[in-house]
Amino acid sequence: MTQNILMPQLGESVTEGTIDRWLVKPGDKVNKYDALAEVTTDKVTAEIPSSFTGVIGKLVAEEGETLPVGAVVCTIEAEDVPAPPEEKSSAVSAAILNAGTKTTEQAPAPQKIEQPKGEGMKARYSPAVLRLAQEHDIDLTLLTGSGAAGRITRKDVQAVIDGKFTVTASTPAPTPAPAASTSGTNVEKTTTAPVEEVTTAEGDVVIPVSKVRSAIAKNMQRSVTEIPHAWMMMEVDVTDLVAYRDSLKAEFKAREGFSLTYFAFFVKAVAQALKEYPMLNSTWAGDNIIQKKAINLSIAVATDDALFVPVIKNADDKSVKGIAKDIWELSQKTKAGKLKMDDMTGGTFTVNNTGSFGSMQSMGIINHPQAAILQIENIVKKPVILEGGMIAARDCVNLCLSLDHRILDGLVCGKFLSRVKEILENTNKSTMSVY
Repeated sequence: MTQNILMPQLGESVTEGTIDRWLVKPGDKVNKYDALAEVTTDKVTAEIPSSFTGVIGKLVAEEGETLPVGAVVCTIEAEDVPAPPEEKSSAVSAAILNAGTKTTEQAPAPQKIEQPKGEGMKARYSPAVLRLAQEHDIDLTLLTGSGAAGRITRKDVQAVIDGKFTVTASTPAPTPAPAASTSGTNVEKTTTAPVEEVTTAEGDVVIPVSKVRSAIAKNMQRSVTEIPHAWMMMEVDVTDLVAYRDSLKAEFKAREGFSLTYFAFFVKAVAQALKEYPMLNSTWAGDNIIQKKAINLSIAVATDDALFVPVIKNADDKSVKGIAKDIWELSQKTKAGKLKMDDMTGGTFTVNNTGSFGSMQSMGIINHPQAAILQIENIVKKPVILEGGMIAARDCVNLCLSLDHRILDGLVCGKFLSRVKEILENTNKSTMSVY
């Protein structure tokens, strides 16, 4: 039986992928879960697995072509799919066909999406594009596609829905009243803000926006638009932690082959505190707040032109050494461009090591749809008044928390930060083993 292989959902908020390279050709025999093609998105590089055992039919998508999630990439003659039940008799079939409106009311036929007629890539709309356009009464023939060979992608349709572009038919339509419905393709959106024209001067450098940068921009805009951010900061004395880590770093590097960073201790403390204050490990879901069981900590890793947020899974079950190894491996993957889908998904709380480039205080934008993000700032020597009035130089760091005020209030966040502070200020050889 001929089956379609679709472009899979390759990560949270990913809407399309580009076929980099086919790993099979028509006529090849494949097993279920065999890799069919390499595909890249604005976040990860991954492989499309076969959903069936069988023989490859037609490669619908070409190498270099960008397709929306849910679009057909190839067909396969599957061996492990049961055939549909045969008709009982031609008389029964005829009766169903001629039953009229009564039969229709009892078992309504599924709605078919008509494929627009036309030539070239533009007319080859994917099912996802057709369905989205139909839901919002958008005439696809009026759009100019941004995909390969002018193909219209789901992103193009979504841009019209979001009001970034307007769709106007070739014949003028009456101007709608401000409160009128915007259904119909020849009604221009009256709420669309004009796009400001930016002029360039001699010597200016025009840098095209990459897919990764576009995804970052979209996610950041969504976060600040949807989430009411609030902030708080707490100073922590980490003198004992610094001394403990410094006493171990040389031996640890020689033994394990990677560095024991301060950041690993901070991540461990955050994971421990999240177990005690699970509301910070939550997600807003309209009428509900989803409190996550798994503590999967997203960590921000920057490259020269982008920011990636890979995930340390089940951080609360790992030692400082285990966390340090994950940090090192994810950083190496990021810099080499080898992050996979599983490396980027499932995060429940973000810890950002802003202190690595000298920051003293910052306000992070929450990694949507999480409830909070914690910025770990630079550790610096400061004069501190100790008990008894003596002044001493101590190693101090600022912890800066951004929180979703729909989910969290200052009381629980203050307790959470205080607990992180307590753990860090009491981290030494006798209280925490790195192994």
